[in-house]
Amino acid sequence: MPLPLEGLLVVALEQAVAAPLCSCRLADAGARVIKIERPEGDFARGYDDLVHGECSYFVWLNRGKESVVLDLAKADDKAILAAMIAKADVFVQNLKPGAVAKLGFPVERLRREHPRLIMCSVSGYGEEGPYAARKAYDLLVQAESGLASITGGPTEPARVGVSVCDIAAGMNAYEAILEALIARGRTGAGAEISVSMFDGMADWMTTPLLQHEGGVSPKRVGLAHTSIAPYGVFKTRDGADILISIQSDREWRALAEKVLGDKALAADPNFATNVERVKRRAETDGRVAAAFGAVDVASLIDKLSAADIAFGRVNGPAELATHPHLRRITIGSPTGPISYPAPAARRAGETRRYGAVPALGEHSEKLRTEFAPKKLS
Repeated sequence: MPLPLEGLLVVALEQAVAAPLCSCRLADAGARVIKIERPEGDFARGYDDLVHGECSYFVWLNRGKESVVLDLAKADDKAILAAMIAKADVFVQNLKPGAVAKLGFPVERLRREHPRLIMCSVSGYGEEGPYAARKAYDLLVQAESGLASITGGPTEPARVGVSVCDIAAGMNAYEAILEALIARGRTGAGAEISVSMFDGMADWMTTPLLQHEGGVSPKRVGLAHTSIAPYGVFKTRDGADILISIQSDREWRALAEKVLGDKALAADPNFATNVERVKRRAETDGRVAAAFGAVDVASLIDKLSAADIAFGRVNGPAELATHPHLRRITIGSPTGPISYPAPAARRAGETRRYGAVPALGEHSEKLRTEFAPKKLS
């Protein structure tokens, strides 16, 4: 069975995380993705060397692509890029705003010359606006958008531990490109798309913003919830950290009676509703902490499962590596096979094969030959 995007050509003038994530998803779906790299390579190749000499970021985000090295200060290499774009269905780029135009590929001209082309620009703050010229990296946008202010414990803000602004931008770009491909199938017209890290994170910050504008700014509470109690981490007698989430008053009664073993607490009107429990958060959490601290983790998990209470262990990467629910894929790389988590979506009746991570310029010779401008006789 052919993959959904087989037959489509994507040219990606990209680096770092956001745009490579977008083009990786396009490659996973069957598109041919040509990754344009500068002579020194995508700088994400050098973030670390922890995957038998390869970078963890790079091997995650660049499977299934062809790598060609182009020096876009040279006319001949610009001509090759122009030939690629002329045949492309999608052109993705995340250079700083205005850089592609300075290289000789202004969006207005590309749209005029290639009306079916879908162009997607990914940046920190977008192509226009008061912050458009600012450099923007993931942690800077976490801070600027307010995300860091609601992340961490009571004493200070914290970084979300993965590059969430980059990842959000990459997925937003992927989604927008898919919409544009569907629209092009109906109208024949391409599209010009701009995706910014800041806009993506501002969208995700809608609930905290509305809460603030409603008069109650969210507070940092670590692994707890500002609006729900009990919802947080409690330690067992043998030292395990268990996070529980009580989403309804019915669940609270089940927790109190079947897990905490306290029928009186289950019937107590002072704790009957979430509003009352939040008012008495310290006492609510104290009751849970005392009961959890009196049993070992295995016994507690049995009780929570029997009562149908939502819970999870507070794991780290070591626990994820051996987690019984973790699905993995294995891909090739210049230094050998790499195993890591599988993409989230599962499709009934379809088994996907994921392409290898390319070495820097691995496909340069082939691609230069394929896209060399035809000489006039």
